[in-house]
Amino acid sequence: MEVIVNAEELVEVVLPGKVEPDGLQLRHGTVPTPGAGQVVVRMEATGVSFAEQQMRRGRYYDQPPFPFVPGYDLVGTVLAAGPGVEPGLTGVRVAALVKVGGWASHVLVDAADVVPVPAGVGAAEAETLVVNGITAWQMLHRKARVRAGQTVLVHGANGGVGSVLVQLARAAGAQVIGTASARHHDALREKGVEPVDYRTDDIPARVRALAPGGVDAVFDHVGGPGIVDSWRLLAPGGTLVSYGSASTRDDEGSGQLPVLKLLGRVWLWNALPNRRHACFFNVWAGRALSRSRFRARLRADLTQVFTALQRGEVTAQIAAQLPLARVADALRLAESGTVAGKVVLNP
Repeated sequence: MEVIVNAEELVEVVLPGKVEPDGLQLRHGTVPTPGAGQVVVRMEATGVSFAEQQMRRGRYYDQPPFPFVPGYDLVGTVLAAGPGVEPGLTGVRVAALVKVGGWASHVLVDAADVVPVPAGVGAAEAETLVVNGITAWQMLHRKARVRAGQTVLVHGANGGVGSVLVQLARAAGAQVIGTASARHHDALREKGVEPVDYRTDDIPARVRALAPGGVDAVFDHVGGPGIVDSWRLLAPGGTLVSYGSASTRDDEGSGQLPVLKLLGRVWLWNALPNRRHACFFNVWAGRALSRSRFRARLRADLTQVFTALQRGEVTAQIAAQLPLARVADALRLAESGTVAGKVVLNP
């Protein structure tokens, strides 16, 4: 199936309910008109993140009710601007973090939420670094505050967030241990990462052999029982950053329960006098309290990530690029666990 998009037609992917990838639907409509303070972005690249994999199962902890248009982030060109928007923004390539709505040819976004993409950075390159880059940067520098000479453990070091995280950590001067299946180990070694096979190795024993005194930070998107090992591997003064529950992706029942369990563990660990710290990272934290501060922080951090890309400290890992009409194939590929980096959708 081929989709031809013109300036007068909106094409978007609808998630109608808990469905297999083939159950996603294409919907055609009219390109929205921007209101005051809004812009219409003609999408050039969006992506498949772990959030959409959870959403199609009804397990993302604050997803909207079905049906809705998924798509956590996007990169594109500002097609039109509403009243009160700086006129010079039209025609500029921008990135936006939207949580939902990105899997569409045209997306309505508040102008204050878009971040200009530097000249010379391609749309697909930039897309790999929006939600993944912001998440990695904020966990590394705002939560764990990793410094040169420290040692960190990154679970899923070949994944969308993990692949950015290990590169930013190396750029910060940290030693990095990364878990991944054996097929990704050579690529990790090229990035200066010490790989650990999560399928065959005894992860705690292997990490302790590499860092006898413990690690200064652990970044754990897996959750489940293994989060206890992550906590125990911390050195005194270390920080555990939990940012997901991938181990429960295919479970039935409440999508909120795994997060609540993680939050309970974090609270308990922080209440104990053990000289270590744990936190649960949510990229949207603080938005409800101060939208202006949230936007300023996001803009600053994504700009730092794009600068790291331009300096060559981070490379954009594009696992595959597929057209929006092949979103089911893209989702299956992203969920297969066989790729490194991010699966990108183009219009």
